[in-house]
Amino acid sequence: MTEPSRVPVGLSTASVWPVRAGTAFELAADLGYDGVEVMVWADPVSQDVSALRRWSRRTGVPVLSVHSPSLLITQRVWSPDPVIRLRRTVDAATDLGARTVVVHPPFRWQRRYGDAFGDLVDELEDASGIEIAVENMFKVRPPGGSRTSRVSAFRPSIDPTDVGFRHYTLDLSHTAAAGMDALALAERMGEGLTHVHLADGTGIPKDEHLVPGRGGQPCAELLEKLVSNGFSGQIVLEINTRHATGQAQRAAELAESLLFARLHLGQ
Repeated sequence: MTEPSRVPVGLSTASVWPVRAGTAFELAADLGYDGVEVMVWADPVSQDVSALRRWSRRTGVPVLSVHSPSLLITQRVWSPDPVIRLRRTVDAATDLGARTVVVHPPFRWQRRYGDAFGDLVDELEDASGIEIAVENMFKVRPPGGSRTSRVSAFRPSIDPTDVGFRHYTLDLSHTAAAGMDALALAERMGEGLTHVHLADGTGIPKDEHLVPGRGGQPCAELLEKLVSNGFSGQIVLEINTRHATGQAQRAAELAESLLFARLHLGQ
């Protein structure tokens, strides 16, 4: 009987913030991760493809995926034009040998970009062979809004399956913050689900990115279900260690996260 292929488990460079991306490569190598996802943001190393390539070669850790600079704080990284940012991310993924680009849906105020987004994603996938996996998001409290008021900053919604794309990223911290059923969302994504940001959340309307198993999301159940369904994508740990008291605590949390993933993937 042929054993199922081993699902790679990567470490997001966002998981070591505020330490720079190079540390993520070192920790991934030390702890036994299969690769890294580069979050392109304020960290200068994350924006420098040559520097990332050197880190990958130095540590022997491949780049599995590249996260486009889609956050509010990264709206001017590489270019103020979101089309150029996405194109540059695909180019970076190609140069680094990554399989996947992670991107958020357009913001509501990015009308021209939003109108062309679906066609742009198709064009870039066809030309590059890179999987552009659109990520589920969550609602936020508007300026001056009450504690319970929430609005979507994304068009047409926080759920990319409302539009339909070839590839999706399922983020479990985002489903927690959105109050969404992660397993139902995975079902809607279907075979298009090729990338998972593994983290946890307690259900408060905040992007917590907890170590999996420390919140209320069905992290274990999702991993086990993916394996039973022959999942051939990637799992990336994207957790928040910014409050770690030092490198030892950060490494311990990343080791715990990797162990959780490997256990429930049957590895």
